[in-house]
Amino acid sequence: MEYSILKVENQKHAHQFLDVAREIYKNDSNWVCPLDFEIEGIFDPSKNKFFQHGEASRWILLDKNKKYLGRIAAFINENKVNQWEQATGGIGFFECVNNQIAANKLFDTTKKWLIERDIKAMDGPINFGENFNHWGLLVDGFSQQAYGMPYHHQYYKELFENYGFKVFFKQYTYHLDITIPFPERFWRIAERVVNKPDIECLHFNYANKKKFLNDLVEIYNDTWQTVKKDATAIDYKELDTMLSEAKDIIEEKFIWFVYKNNEPAAFFIMFPDVNQILKHLNGKLNFINKLKFAYYKWTKTITRSRVLVMGVKPQFQRMGLESAIFYQLKKVFDGMPHYNEIELSWVGDYNPRMIKLFENTGAKHKKTHITYRFLFDKNAKFERMPIPDSKLIKKK
Repeated sequence: MEYSILKVENQKHAHQFLDVAREIYKNDSNWVCPLDFEIEGIFDPSKNKFFQHGEASRWILLDKNKKYLGRIAAFINENKVNQWEQATGGIGFFECVNNQIAANKLFDTTKKWLIERDIKAMDGPINFGENFNHWGLLVDGFSQQAYGMPYHHQYYKELFENYGFKVFFKQYTYHLDITIPFPERFWRIAERVVNKPDIECLHFNYANKKKFLNDLVEIYNDTWQTVKKDATAIDYKELDTMLSEAKDIIEEKFIWFVYKNNEPAAFFIMFPDVNQILKHLNGKLNFINKLKFAYYKWTKTITRSRVLVMGVKPQFQRMGLESAIFYQLKKVFDGMPHYNEIELSWVGDYNPRMIKLFENTGAKHKKTHITYRFLFDKNAKFERMPIPDSKLIKKK
């Protein structure tokens, strides 16, 4: 196979990078094209805070006739590089034809770029950003992806594993049919928690945005440092930006907080699954597509929501606070009968407590993504993502 690698260095190349995905999935009705401006924003230093402590590069693979064969990106997050035994970078936004030689060329390109920066391993496919978007390789459950979740061809798994990538952790997606009542035991626990005098549940509203965002920062940063070794702290500014950009789709009653004795204890963020609209727009948000978006939203095309992230401070875990949030959501969805499903995505296999919570609601495991790791030194010891010490979490 004759091919050439093109580094993305200008706006023309950036458009081509986006078009690779459209070409790869043109015959796959399950794939939803992400909005072009959102993908470009990830690689824009003026929009992505990760460039403050990292760098990224992109490449396109072409055949001799300049036909797209694939694409890939590589990135380094200096705040995470040395959190593991081997300095680890990341790769993502991988798309490729069903050809191992082509895939190897893309992987070799990112490996070389990372080695030049003293990196010893690479995780992928991941995002140059938060892990609740564009993270992991879909290996099971090949149906239309929810907003922010990646979709891939089934043969990608072989491309990664044949190259030498190994499973670092698995990511499970659960679907909850909200037309079916929750298990009775779950409701008993939820009612008991909600009725406690020291517990208060409040949903987000823009009028009190500053308070809620500060509470979210506090809970998130306390929670995830104990669950995931390489978790990235979030700050008020990035949350404010995210909410501002998503204001047209956010339902205030889909974002909840739990307080215990007035202290922020738990949070829950869920968005309407706008992919049910975006599937009609092919990644473009021009004037005509904005009108289409408004029309589909008005006609209640969205019937599913996606849980992006939730967390409970370590000292308040095992109190059933999550069940109190689902208790509130039951009342919310009673007033929104066009919704019939919640996607809970994703939970890592290193988080058995959250897996149990999802299963206790009656949710069913529907999809699996994998985050792979590739060690450049074949003699280095490979270890999977560890499961946190539950006793340690409870003490903190």
